[in-house]
Amino acid sequence: MFEHFFDRLSKIQSLRDGPGGSFFEGFATELHQNGYSKITIRRHIRAGEQFLSWIIQIGKPLSCLSEKIIERYDQHLDQCLSFSNGHQLQLLNGARLFLKYLRDTGTITTPIIDSTAQDPDLLTEFYEWMRQHRGTSDLTLYNYSLSIRELLKRFGEDPTRFNAKDLRQFVLEKSDQSGWAAAKKCTTALRMFLRFLITEGKCSDGLDGAIPVLAHWRLSSLPQYVQPEEVEHIIDSCDLKSPVGKRNRAILLLLARLGLRAGDILDLRLSDIDWEGAWIYVSGKGHCQDRLPLTQEVGNGIVDYLQDGRPQTDTDVVFVRARAPFRAFGSHCAISVIVAQAMRRAGVTCQSRGAAHVLRHSVATSMLRKGVSLQDIAAILRHRSIETTEIYAKVDTTTLKQIAQPWPEVEIC
Repeated sequence: MFEHFFDRLSKIQSLRDGPGGSFFEGFATELHQNGYSKITIRRHIRAGEQFLSWIIQIGKPLSCLSEKIIERYDQHLDQCLSFSNGHQLQLLNGARLFLKYLRDTGTITTPIIDSTAQDPDLLTEFYEWMRQHRGTSDLTLYNYSLSIRELLKRFGEDPTRFNAKDLRQFVLEKSDQSGWAAAKKCTTALRMFLRFLITEGKCSDGLDGAIPVLAHWRLSSLPQYVQPEEVEHIIDSCDLKSPVGKRNRAILLLLARLGLRAGDILDLRLSDIDWEGAWIYVSGKGHCQDRLPLTQEVGNGIVDYLQDGRPQTDTDVVFVRARAPFRAFGSHCAISVIVAQAMRRAGVTCQSRGAAHVLRHSVATSMLRKGVSLQDIAAILRHRSIETTEIYAKVDTTTLKQIAQPWPEVEIC
């Protein structure tokens, strides 16, 4: 198998004669079966060689390794000044893949370290309660846990000792150390955590009211959007001759035509598309499933990707990475990166950090200017409250001009 990836016979022989010879050939085979390119396989094998050499140097037997060893290896690479940040990341990634291969083949027999096992019992119970009663995603729970862990570390895991004064002081300190957005996440997390504790009878009723509300004026900002012609330029910027271009165009169509969120794209499954009925089922916030019409244009874009652009993979997620391993995107940020890249190709300037959400705003703004009611826009965007949709009324300048009053100090012509 080595002959398929390496040209020099001396390199092939050194791999087979080296301490990892019995492992690296199988490692290369697995990488090849998972769709990695030749150059990437060579890079990961070299990373595995270096990782194995370091393992031997520190005197660790392979069978006793665990995922914790990657942290030590990372610290070792930090001390090696010859490695750039990019090279260090490549070495770590290759080491993780090699470690996973050793575990999958039974070479490593140590139990898998569960990161959640280190969480306090109270936090673990909170996770389960939020999943069961609110359908909260793991990403949201992770964001909540950052502030809750700090709270439990400071005041202990006995909720009966929580009081309003300490909670307020904790929030004020957090707000002084960070910006408004981070402080807002903190107050939201603590408020939900206290509601869980109250429901379970673990702390005093009404203690969630002790969490102060941070100053913020609703509807004080304008939603960021792009003009309809700019949306078309963004969609047309995709290269339909490449699999990546087909995938990105299908994603852009779902965002720009149906107003989906980046998270909706991330979670979309093959079974969520009803081709006969021309419907697409979307699981939004709180795992509430909604049904949206699948237009001909959007449907054709998805079909083009599924037939000629999507790599073979076992996952049922519609949109997958274009590079091996072919699996779902890691986070919703990847969707915004795709949109941001398309905007740059189209020469469209975007002031917002969440490029994917800009297309969602653009859908709502365009519909409003065409006379669609706020109630209908709220239904399409799947807003739980019409108040969320009201922000788009601020960008309807044509209608606003009809009700605007003249400035008192200016004489009307």
